Amino acid sequence: MDASDEFTGTMAVRAPHRFDADRLALWLEANVPGTRGPVTVEQFKGGQSNPTFLVTDATGRRLVLRRKPPGKLLPSAHAVDREFRIIAALAATDVPVARAHALCLDEAIVGTAFYIMDYVEGRVFWEPTLPGLAPAERRAIYDALNDVIARLHRVDYAALGLGDFGRPGNYVRRQIDRWTRQYRASETERIEAMDRLIDWLPENVPADEETRIVHGDYRLDNVIFDPRAPRVLAVLDWELSTLGNPLGDFAYHMMSWRLGRDAYRGLKGQDLAALGIPTEEEYRRLYCERTGRRDLPHWDFYIAYNMFRLAAILQGIMGRVVEGTAANLRARDSGARARAIAEAGWRQVEALRRDR
Repeated sequence: MDASDEFTGTMAVRAPHRFDADRLALWLEANVPGTRGPVTVEQFKGGQSNPTFLVTDATGRRLVLRRKPPGKLLPSAHAVDREFRIIAALAATDVPVARAHALCLDEAIVGTAFYIMDYVEGRVFWEPTLPGLAPAERRAIYDALNDVIARLHRVDYAALGLGDFGRPGNYVRRQIDRWTRQYRASETERIEAMDRLIDWLPENVPADEETRIVHGDYRLDNVIFDPRAPRVLAVLDWELSTLGNPLGDFAYHMMSWRLGRDAYRGLKGQDLAALGIPTEEEYRRLYCERTGRRDLPHWDFYIAYNMFRLAAILQGIMGRVVEGTAANLRARDSGARARAIAEAGWRQVEALRRDR
């Protein structure tokens, strides 16, 4: 069984995430025009953070409910209200998102805050090597991914009323501080490489003044593709979106080129030419062309920073495993990868220091 089998589709709602479907149906009838109860609810297999559900009403209409998980949560995590705000705003741009319908902050409905958006039918790819596709199809998929993140980083956030969606400047420094605190709050074992990154990164942050909308978790499996064409229909999982440094956001997306299967689902060690997948240099060049840049300065720093950040995210997943509130059945496997990602990040730093 490959990752697509394990993460694609729905399953019965897991016991920790169950709620009263009849109560939800009444709320939907009052807040999402055209919806009629009763409703059936299934849980999506994929996703590690905010539990996500397929809701089908009496007419056959399908909607998606995305909620905060139950239990004790880390400060500022699982911000479904921010997710709702950003996808509602981006509907007016050329960045593809699902249509947002309603936000509910009343925890009496399903137990935690949630929002409702359209269900988007399409393909989700979990393996970066895109098994089963022809080389030309793989190249077209990656070209579409590149195009969409470039579109996002060209959006005028102030024109969308998002001037207060984050603080301009010092994004990476603030992110290092935030994820250090999140990591410490969910730490289940000592990871020496993570301790070293926590010490080194704040002292080596490049000047960081450019501000754009950043997705925060833009990767292959957070995108829905057209079933028949290499076209992105919707970008998902905006929980970590804010105003920040687009180079840091793009470097997070490109970590796959520096990580292998031993650490994460990555492209390192693959024959990219034979697969039809752009090399790291080719993919960076495409992004530069689409965003009007000459180069991507401090690239290796941003890669190391993002490996630290991903390790902190994975440690948060492991923390939820220990607490019994993890959203995904494979959460323990994902959380266990924190050490390998942190060690990969420290290797990036060591290489960077040697090259100076």
